[in-house]
Order: sequence, then C-alpha cells, then structure tokens
Amino acid sequence: MMDRDWHVTGDLDQFLTRAGEFLRSRPALHTVHLTVTAALRSRGLRMYGEGDPVFGALERDGDVRAAFFRTPPGRLMLTPLAAEEAVELAAQLALRGDELPGVMGELDTASTFAEAWAGRTGALSELHARQRLYRLGELTTPQPSPPGRPRVATANDREQLIRWYVEFAAAIGESGTSQDPGEWADSRIAYGGITLWETPDGTPVSMAGLTTKAAGQVRVAPVYTPADLRGRGYAGAVTAEVSGMALAAGADEVLLFTDLANPTSNALYQRIGYRPVEDFAGYDFRPGAEAR
Repeated sequence: MMDRDWHVTGDLDQFLTRAGEFLRSRPALHTVHLTVTAALRSRGLRMYGEGDPVFGALERDGDVRAAFFRTPPGRLMLTPLAAEEAVELAAQLALRGDELPGVMGELDTASTFAEAWAGRTGALSELHARQRLYRLGELTTPQPSPPGRPRVATANDREQLIRWYVEFAAAIGESGTSQDPGEWADSRIAYGGITLWETPDGTPVSMAGLTTKAAGQVRVAPVYTPADLRGRGYAGAVTAEVSGMALAAGADEVLLFTDLANPTSNALYQRIGYRPVEDFAGYDFRPGAEAR
C-alpha cells in the first residue's frame, strides 16, 4: 500500500536518518534538499516562516528512492519521482489535509504532481517558472573584465544586502516565501557567503552568493544586479569570482539555477563554463471555483 511506502514526519533528524544517504547519493539533483535541511539544522526549523516544516521519504524494499520537504509558506520540494509515485504522493497529502501553495521539482515530476493535485483538490495549477540546473565544468573568467574588483561582503554592507535581497525576491516572484531579509543577510555575512563587485570608486554594483558546502556540492545563489546596472559584465565577473572561490574551498560540484525565460543569463553562465544538468518547474496552486 502507498501509505506504507511514504514516511511523513515533522522531525528533521528522523528524516535525515532515513533519507540522508539517498540525498547525498545524487548531490546535484538533490542540491536544494541538501542545502535547506543543512540550514534548518543549524539555524532552526522556522527560519523560513512560522509554520512547521514537513518531510517525507519514499521507501521500497528497504531503500529510499525519493524525498520531499516543505517549509511553510514555501512550495513542496520534490526529488524526481516516477509518474505513479507523484500521483500517489498527491493522493496521500490530500488525504492528510495538507494545504499546498505550490510544488517545485524536476520538470516531469512537478508537472505530474501539479496535475494530480489539481484533480484531487480542485485547485487551479499555474506554471510559475521553468528553471535549468547547471554544473560547472571548466571555469572561464569573462574577458574583458569590467572595471572594479570583487570583495566579500561584511557587516558594513548589511543594509545593501537586505535591499538587494528584497529586490531579487520580488524580481523572481518569491517575495512571499523568502527568508527574512535581515536574517538572510546576517547568516551570509557570518560565513562570507556573499561577494560584491564594486566599481573603482568602491560602489557595489552586483552580488553573487554561495551556499555552504553539503555533500561536496556548493550552489551559487543568488546572483543579482540592479536593473539599471545590467549589461555591463558585472554579473558574469562576480559569478566567475564566487565559482572560483567554491572550487578553491574544495567543492566537488559547483551548481546554479537559471530562469529559462531569461536567455541572457543562460548564455552567460554557459560562457563561464556551466553545463546543463536537468530542467525543473515550479507551479503555484490557488483555490478552484468549487473550493471557494
């Protein structure tokens, strides 16, 4: 029975005991699960919001083959699932009475789950974004480099980071599900997780971040340049800088996500040396007419 296969819990340690080895077995595909659970363990279960997180692992014949998590108010985050597994999970979560704002996962998994969830609950499903996961191959620094230099952000940059984080979240449509901007800035400053590109006069014009290393992988996130400063090479320069920093720190894999609706950024990252791994999709759910 399906309900014997899926193990759902609010206990992070219990989840990682069951599913940690599985998540570490494919660190690129599971990068979000690895980095988020590591952050929850170090900074508390409610770092993303007031709701209680939920975690799940699909176990068959003694082996974990898939996992999910949700940190309210964010979307359900899935590892790749077979179509029937995605349908089964939608059924189980609907029976539990879970209220989901959306889902994010590998392209086919997310679309199958979204369709099944809509069928089960009457919710309306809307594509939020399509993303591509890239892995760094051979790093190539863009030439010519824009005027200026990279610099690791410090506590003196806190207000700048907060402002850019808010602008970045708004630009990608994640304002309602993002971490508290002040907490985000403080945590990144604490481990040197944001690098700025600044002009020769010391004005910051772009930023790129790195997650902490988990299972040998590090993800570049976020990358942001204010709209009026784009097209000058700042994003490419600062992304290449943090990518090199990750390699120098011993990362086995350096990853990043791009929005497939933005051909400029996708082309830029490929010029730096990033190569496609997998396509992902995010869907938003809202009540259908019968659910109102």
